Amino acid sequence: MQRSLLALLLSLSTFTAHTTWYQEQLNRHWQQCFHMDEVLYEQKTDHHHLIIFKNASFGNVLALDGIIQTTERDEYVYHEMIVHVPMLSHGNAKKVLIIGGGDGGVLREVLRHKTVEQVTLVDIDRSVIDLSKKFFPHHSQGAFQDPRTRIVIDDGCAFVKQSQEQYDIIIVDSTDPIGAGEQLFTDTFFGDCHRCLAPRGILVNQNGVPFTHPEELATNVERLQSHFAEVRFYVAAIPTYVGGVMAFGWATDCPEHATITQEELANRLAILAHTCTYYTPEIHKAAFALPQYIKNALPS
Repeated sequence: MQRSLLALLLSLSTFTAHTTWYQEQLNRHWQQCFHMDEVLYEQKTDHHHLIIFKNASFGNVLALDGIIQTTERDEYVYHEMIVHVPMLSHGNAKKVLIIGGGDGGVLREVLRHKTVEQVTLVDIDRSVIDLSKKFFPHHSQGAFQDPRTRIVIDDGCAFVKQSQEQYDIIIVDSTDPIGAGEQLFTDTFFGDCHRCLAPRGILVNQNGVPFTHPEELATNVERLQSHFAEVRFYVAAIPTYVGGVMAFGWATDCPEHATITQEELANRLAILAHTCTYYTPEIHKAAFALPQYIKNALPS
């Protein structure tokens, strides 16, 4: 998508104080609207235009730069799928790196795994973390205070470029590839992530909704394949992110992670002593079965 078009879409999505509807522009011909029952917070930070509002159907809603990021109502789908698919596939992840994820939902789900000894969360904007603690406490459920948690306020790209540590799992919980989030989808960033992964490590990232932005998938698969032996995508249905299923990127040098049996996934899930709301071993296996239109968007 051309940058001029992205700029147009962003300008169309900007919150206007005189309306009770928050308009998220998905393309030039399509938008979704959330009624703002109450604006809880609005601020222009050093990195984002941030707004939090209450909606009767979705609870508290967070938007950055005109794009809906998370809601209380359906956050569990995204967070369970971006975390448990790689974590349970690996089975013994001790060190985890989260890029982004300032709302704390990914951190919460990672810390449910008893194998985890340390989680490093790197977010560029401290205010997102602070505001999420206040307005979205259910997302983190105390995860920021867990002794295994290490918070770093830094640019994610700069962090992985400089890091000398190795991680079993890297989860990139970023905004869309627009503005500040764009650099988290580059060939350079994926190469630095590969260097920071342990030999059996797995990288996952959000890849948007392929029905509305298939070009993101095509670009990312080529960049990931230049660094990783095994690159796949899996999907989940998340109501907030309209336009069909959302895609997650999966990259590793250990292809056997993708062949784990449903029975073994169930055994590993049982150890969590936590009942998921969306994730199941059956969903895990089925999520890698892509609709034909998504296959068509991938390079042959």
